[in-house]
Amino acid sequence: MSACHKNPNPRIKKRRIRINNLFESVKNKMNFPKKKGEIKTVAVCAAQVPFFRGGAEAHVNALVSKLQEKGLEVDLINIPYKWYPHKQLLKTIEIWKLIDLTESNGKKIDLVISTKFPSYFVNHPNKVLWLTHQFRQIYDLFNTKYSGFDPKSRKDMRMRDSLINMDSKALKSYKRIYTISKNTAERLKKHNMLSGIPLYHPPRLAGRYYASDNGDFILSAGRLDKLKRVDLLLKSLQFCDSRIKCKIAGTGPEYERLQEITAECGISERVEFLGFVSDEKLLSLYAECSMVFFAPLDEDYGYITLESFLSKKPVITKYDSGGPLEFVEHERNGIILKSDSLEEMAKSIESLFFDKKRCEDFGKAGYQKVKNINWDNVIENLVYGEKA
Repeated sequence: MSACHKNPNPRIKKRRIRINNLFESVKNKMNFPKKKGEIKTVAVCAAQVPFFRGGAEAHVNALVSKLQEKGLEVDLINIPYKWYPHKQLLKTIEIWKLIDLTESNGKKIDLVISTKFPSYFVNHPNKVLWLTHQFRQIYDLFNTKYSGFDPKSRKDMRMRDSLINMDSKALKSYKRIYTISKNTAERLKKHNMLSGIPLYHPPRLAGRYYASDNGDFILSAGRLDKLKRVDLLLKSLQFCDSRIKCKIAGTGPEYERLQEITAECGISERVEFLGFVSDEKLLSLYAECSMVFFAPLDEDYGYITLESFLSKKPVITKYDSGGPLEFVEHERNGIILKSDSLEEMAKSIESLFFDKKRCEDFGKAGYQKVKNINWDNVIENLVYGEKA
């Protein structure tokens, strides 16, 4: 080997050093995902409506737990959230913008994982988004009875435009965007022209679900909210064979209204409101029911679908239910109601309810659909990137 190769020109050596330093600087600014072992502390950001718990809360709590199981030091940054009056939204956004999560009492925070609106307004040099949902009232729920924004009001429209612009700017600050479902990713693409990679995760009690003989009742489980549309089940039940019963597990603001509907429809003797139930009771309800009715309006993800299938029970959902449609296949593992007619819904429910063999086959097919969904893939992607 020649002497020039053994002892490179000092000028060339300095140039190489400058180029390497420049490359490292650019790489750091681009916030490339860190290598395994370099990320030790993680802050998971969420927004909490005080005194209310649902799928979104179960989602972030499970995420924290699974990150901790991987040996990471994790904390949940959960700020109280209120969306009314509309001006309160701007105040909440500002709170998230002002939070400093670069360190805490001298401890460096290596990674921030943001979830639903407005937690993704947080600033951090290394942040990743796993989007549950945005402020749906200005997006997919706009111009519906669920929005709260009047399209005829200039004030409301100015506020909506401002929120969408702020949203888009905040979302574009993320180098890596994941979503909890294809449905959430499609909303993001439609309204903000941004792409997200769906990451499916199992429900909270995964590993504990089991199947038993089909009972004589349809199960409805989850929060009693208008968007869950449990009223459709009750209203259609009046047109069903009187042998078909229903059990409703859950609490929420619609509890009293649903009881009133039950009385008005003359089906009180066939409907049992269970309120809040323990985990053990919920597992047994899934195991013993004939089928599960879950027909929310444009659901983000829908744990109920996965819980039903892991219990080998078919799911009845609706053509506009969003997330459940990513798992429910019509006449294979469940029924997708394609009509708004209550009488038609009743016929579909009856046809499946009294065909025990079909119920069993649908349940088994549903189980095959979701049995391999796990947390390992989710954590690997969120912490280290999809090419880890």
